[in-house]
Amino acid sequence: MALVVTRDGIPLSHEVFDGNRVDVTTVETIVTTMEERFGSAGRVWVMDRGMVSAKNIAWLKKSGRRYLIGASKSDLGRMEARIVEERDWKRIREDVEVKLVASQDGSETWILCRSNARKQKDRATVARFASRLEQGLEKLRGRLERAAKRADRVQVERQIGRMLARNSRAAGKYTIEVEEAAERKSGLRLSVKENPAWLASSAAQEGCYLLRTNVSEWSEPQLWQTYIQLTDAEAAFRVQKSELMIRPVWHQREDRVQAHIFVCFLAYVLWKTLEQWTRRAEIGKVARTVLDELSQVQSVDVVLPTTDGRELRVRCVVKPERAPAMLIERLGLDLPRRLRVHAPLEAVVV
Repeated sequence: MALVVTRDGIPLSHEVFDGNRVDVTTVETIVTTMEERFGSAGRVWVMDRGMVSAKNIAWLKKSGRRYLIGASKSDLGRMEARIVEERDWKRIREDVEVKLVASQDGSETWILCRSNARKQKDRATVARFASRLEQGLEKLRGRLERAAKRADRVQVERQIGRMLARNSRAAGKYTIEVEEAAERKSGLRLSVKENPAWLASSAAQEGCYLLRTNVSEWSEPQLWQTYIQLTDAEAAFRVQKSELMIRPVWHQREDRVQAHIFVCFLAYVLWKTLEQWTRRAEIGKVARTVLDELSQVQSVDVVLPTTDGRELRVRCVVKPERAPAMLIERLGLDLPRRLRVHAPLEAVVV
């Protein structure tokens, strides 16, 4: 899906594309389609690293389009020397630092980003994959020790290869060798050692990610905030799919997919509008907090019976607690004391 948004992240429109293609092959289709529909003046294309390829970058450059794209892990690895240098880092948020690095030919700017929150996430991810890999290697080592006949070395190496592929985030942590062991019936021994070079490189890159752009006039905060809009949109659509309790993957018809995405798009518009509202009220980017606090404000129906058998129904708004009341005041809202009670619909038989 492609979104058209303002610099502040307010969604203006969207377009849904076929999902049965690899992301990297869709760039030209998405770009040309969106430009035909919405124009190309002043547009900056923001994409994640799944869209990156040398061919796509060359095409965007050749056509004069501006872009801000997530770079690959291999590109980040080549920036390791710049990462460990503590100079030139600029703190743009409490937990985010950014460093700009010009490309060799001067046509692009590389944007190094790091944050403590991402460092903890990366560390936990590597630990999870490393634990699974260690368990698999330990089981393989046990099988080689207990084997009653000679093991096939090629099969053992293939098993190790599959384990490394399934746990690629920690595959470089160990140096694994299959050695000859004449004293065992299997004839093989597994040697597993930690790789110091990988450990040092992994520690240096923890919490870091890399962006690339040919936009030259924006500051570090502007570049980072623009790219984060992509992350915010992806997270919002994931949350909305859960809260709406339907997922497009289960839809079998195109019109149902389009309808679902449209509902999610409208919800995202409302969400970003609420964010802008809280920002103007100078209470920060706390849309979720506002929803959580205001959900405590309730209404009650007071039912008064009369002597002629009728009932008088009055719907009143409960006075909010201190925290919701402060939010309501900062947002400039006036809660009604009473709400109109709608008359029940009458069934009409034709």
